[in-house]
Formats: sequence, structure tokens, C-alpha cells
Amino acid sequence: VLPSPDGPAPSVSITEIRQYLRAQDIPFHDGYSCLHTPSLFVGDRGDQPLSANAPFTLFIDKTTGSFLCTATLAEGTWQDFQANVEMRLRGISPIPPAKSEEMEEEMRQAREDARCIWERALPLWELLDEKETQETKALFGISQVTNATLKRFGVRYLRTARSLVFPWFSPQDATLKGLKLVRVEKNGSTITYVEETLPRFDSYRNLFGLPLIGRRDTELVLTGWELDALALHQAAGVASLALPRGTSYLPPTLLPYLEQFKRITLWLGEDLRSWEAAKLFARKLSLKRCSLVRPGNLQPRPLEALNQGLNVTKILRSALLASHKSIVSFRQLREEVFGELVNTEQVSGVKWTRFPELNKLLKGHRRGELTIFTGPTGSGKTTFISEYALDLCMQGVCTLWGSFEINNVRLAKIMLTQFAGRRLEDQLELYDEWADRFEELPLYFMTFHGQQNIKTVIDTMQHAVYMYDITHVVVDNLQFMMGHEHLSVDR
Repeated sequence: VLPSPDGPAPSVSITEIRQYLRAQDIPFHDGYSCLHTPSLFVGDRGDQPLSANAPFTLFIDKTTGSFLCTATLAEGTWQDFQANVEMRLRGISPIPPAKSEEMEEEMRQAREDARCIWERALPLWELLDEKETQETKALFGISQVTNATLKRFGVRYLRTARSLVFPWFSPQDATLKGLKLVRVEKNGSTITYVEETLPRFDSYRNLFGLPLIGRRDTELVLTGWELDALALHQAAGVASLALPRGTSYLPPTLLPYLEQFKRITLWLGEDLRSWEAAKLFARKLSLKRCSLVRPGNLQPRPLEALNQGLNVTKILRSALLASHKSIVSFRQLREEVFGELVNTEQVSGVKWTRFPELNKLLKGHRRGELTIFTGPTGSGKTTFISEYALDLCMQGVCTLWGSFEINNVRLAKIMLTQFAGRRLEDQLELYDEWADRFEELPLYFMTFHGQQNIKTVIDTMQHAVYMYDITHVVVDNLQFMMGHEHLSVDR
């Protein structure tokens, strides 16, 4: 029986997965973050054993047991995989787990909208005159990026929205699956890049540049931004891909597409958060094949390096190996220590924008720290912490909420009100607009309520960290989670 969608899927260990595959005579290779097997959804059907000569296009995640077939895009949980193996043994053609009709319709609509935008967008060199092209390139900081590079990656410009358009092509048949629009907003001397994707962020799974990767490519540079991927290819001629959500998230469903590479260099950006994200992603990708480019003044993000005329190949060669042994000498730590001294302001963590006084006390949100807020019932702990967490979440800190005292609907209502900064019950016509914006935040909720088994809660947290790259967990509150019979025990 498949688990109900409400409960967390039962966890599975890599040993159990291997034992099951051997018991079912399914051939497999051991990859970096996945096991590779022939697909259940391709070729001969029925009760024949899977052939070891068939292409190994089905990938099983070693941590979660979830699978993805890159040939048919069928995906599902470990339980779905087992159910399909059973069907095959009975001579029934396996059926990929279906997405809900609502989701299918949303994706279809997004593809249609993307196609309309794509057809209206123009290659940058086809704008009305040379002056407009130069001004547009300068606005996005890509004056050094050649038309040949833009053409190779299929980048276009949508004049009406003043946005660059980055396509998402299916690696199977090169059809347009979606796109990302990036525009520039200037506020005085500060420049911010505003991104919008079709389909919405949580369904946008584009490894930008993937159709250009050859089967024989074994080395890759992974970046956090599409323009960095362009700069890297142009300056160093290397295979480069951009992650869909930059430094905040590496979706596990993308790992199968990265299995072919023996060496992956992570060059995600120029600040300390990029460095922290690179270390987190390297664990998912397997430390032994990853190298990291340390951010610093002489090693800015790839686009900036191209613009400054720096030697990009030399920077890539200086990347540090991600896997440190159990014992290290200062010589191995030397570069990291220098990085901390160069970025002293960033080392203190992500600052709160709404609580300057809190920055003086806590210096910022830093990974690996535990902060406990105490106060009597009704003193405003939940109200304050929801705003405190929302502040960080709006800056891209992936957040997991465990609300054991009030239910998630009430908590989400509080946070949405704080996010909108207005009483939405008085302006219901604005609800959809604010809810759409709120939905794009990297915010997740645990579905527990009241007293829970502590092991279940911790397992759920670990699963969320792997799946969504959570870097901030809120438990509200400890007393409700632990129940009252634990009060005498040292907690």
C-alpha cells in the first residue's frame, strides 16, 4: 500500500535499496549520488528480466530512494518504484506515477505562456539599432559577452518587459518547457536583479545549458546564475550549467543529470553565502568529485571576472577540493581563514532588515547556532518569531517551520499578513496577488501538531534539509513538542 500523501514517506537505506535490486535481478551501477539501472518504462515490457545491455537511464537517489527516468521523465518515490517492479513481474506494463490533473493543467498553461513570450522575444543583436543593443547589454553588465555566446545559449530579450529571457529546453526533444525572465531594478546606486519563471519557482527545474552538454563531457562548472554560465563558457570554454534557484536550492531531481561528470567545480557567486551553499551542495553531489571556488576580491563571480579581464581558467585551477580528511593542517585551512578575514561582515551571518537591534545582539543568522526565545504565554513569541523568520526567508534563507502549538493555517495567515504589511481581511481583492508572491518564498511547514516522537521530528528535519536545502529550522514550541511527561527528564 502506498503511503498516504499526508504522512511522510517511509525512509529507506541504501543497503535496503541494493538488497532489493539484487533480489529482483535488476542490474545497477553505483553512481555518485544515485544508483543507475535500466528503465522500467522503456523498451521490452512484461515479465522479462531487465537487460544489463539496455541503457541505464533510471536513477535512484541514494538518500531518499526516489527515482527519475531521464528517457521518459517518469519519477516517483521508492514505494512507486517497487510497485512498478511488481507490476512488471505480473506482466503488466509499468505506469509512471501520475501528477494531479491540476498540476498537469498548470504545467501545460505555463508552457503555452512561455511559448508566447519566447516568440515575442528577440535575439539581442536584432534590436532596432546598435545603440539600443549596447545600452541593454550595459544595463545587465554583459557588454563583454559576445553575440555568439548569447546565440549558443539561446538568450533573448523581451523589449516590453525590459527583461532577458533564458529558455528551458527539454534535454530529450529540445521542446520549450519554460523560461526565466530577468530584469534590472535600480535604486540609487544599488542594482537588483528580479527573476520570474514559467512555470512557477517550485516546478521550475531547469539546469540552464543542459542541452549543450555532450555525452563525453566529464568535467563541469556549476554556477548559481545564468549569466555566469555564459561568462564561463566564453572565457574558459568549459561545460557550465546554472542552477534554477541560485545558491538557495539544489533540487534532488536534478542530481541524475549531473551523474556523468567525474569532476564538478562549484563557483556559485562572490559572497560567503555562496561559499556555504557550495559546501552544502557538494555533500549532495558527493564530496570526492567536487571542488569549490572560494569567493574573494580576486575571485569574484564568473561574469565579474570576465568583465574585469581576470584569468578565469587560472581561478578554476585554484579551486579547493571539497573533501577534507579527518585531520587537516593549517596549510589546508589557510585559504578559508583568509576568506573569513576578507568577508568579516558576512561571516557574522544574514542580517535582519526589520530588526536592527537584533543584529547588535545576535550579529545575524548563522548556520549551526541554536537560539532559544522564552517568555510567558501570550507575550508574543510566535508573532515575533514568525516575523523574524520571514525577514530571513525573504532574503533567500530556506526555512522550515515546526508549529506544534498553533496549526499551519493560522501560522500562514499571520505570516502572510506580516509579509503584505496590511490587513488582508479588509482588502480581499488583493489576496491572490500577495498569496502568489508569498508562495515563491523558500518556506516549508512540518505537518505535526501537539506532542510528537522526537525521533520522527528529527528524521523529518533531516529529510527536509536534503530535499530543500533548509538552513533555518524553527520549533514553536519545545514544550508542546515534548509533551508534559518529559518535564522531569533532562531535555
